[in-house]
Amino acid sequence: MSFAGDLKDRIAADGMTVHDYIAASNAHYYASRDPLGKGGDFTTAPEISQMFGEMVGACLADCFLRAGAPADAAYCELGPGRGTLASDALKLLRGVGFSGPTHFVETSPALRAEQERRHPTAVWHDSVDDLPECPLLIVANEFFDALPTRQFIGEEERRVVMMDGKLAFEPEGEVAREASEVATDIAFRLAAHLAQHGGAALVIDYGYAGGEQRDTLQAVKRHEKVDPLSAPGEADLTTHVDFVALARAAQEAGARTSRVISQGNWLETLGLGPRAMTLAGNNPERADDIAAQRRRLSSDDGMGTLFKVMAIHHRGWPVPAGLGQ
Repeated sequence: MSFAGDLKDRIAADGMTVHDYIAASNAHYYASRDPLGKGGDFTTAPEISQMFGEMVGACLADCFLRAGAPADAAYCELGPGRGTLASDALKLLRGVGFSGPTHFVETSPALRAEQERRHPTAVWHDSVDDLPECPLLIVANEFFDALPTRQFIGEEERRVVMMDGKLAFEPEGEVAREASEVATDIAFRLAAHLAQHGGAALVIDYGYAGGEQRDTLQAVKRHEKVDPLSAPGEADLTTHVDFVALARAAQEAGARTSRVISQGNWLETLGLGPRAMTLAGNNPERADDIAAQRRRLSSDDGMGTLFKVMAIHHRGWPVPAGLGQ
């Protein structure tokens, strides 16, 4: 039986929380394909332009140097996609003397294979609990949004049920609250690691910075939004990241957190504009494409406002560039 058929049978028998539906659907989805790029379902910032990874790398390089360039520091990425961001960021880090190993937290066999092609010496982990006990330079770009989330209508948890032969949500009504215990638990464990061993993490994702609450569940397939119940296991399911909840969990674990700002503001502060002009000057035939990439990454009608950035860091480490008060 197909994954979708098996899942529908399970739902028909007992129903399923939205949380468990997201978990099951995304586990199958990511295990069975490379979802990135024009031939996939969505495109992330590192695949749009090398400039994104370069800005991330510049930020981490600056933080690494201001922390005293610890010789035992390692680079770590959660959900590193094809390894594109790591390739671009590590060029900047290597340029300032960083020589540490690369660690990836990834459970998708398909994506691990592509990451290994680009980063053959990397070390892979199934969980953040397995990360090495040393200072870490961590990147989590579009990682937390794909984690399972609970939705509540009033005080009742929203479920997925079979109704008239089709998947449906129950109860009906407006979603009043979302909560991702998985996301806050991972944030807590990452922060505890940083608090004990040193380092800093950049969390970059779409979400809300002020604790807003609403229904943000969406599904994307072939670069178009689709009904989240229309193709279980065949579309990318996400919800908006609650940065307030992540920050609270990180602080409870003993780490510090930065302010939350828009991706566009952060990238432009780090020097996205000058970098785009340099790239265009060196590649005049690509000038229009480079300008379009910059707009997509940082403009209000691109990724600039919806996507947010926050740092989690050891109390003795500096706030990463662009995120200070």
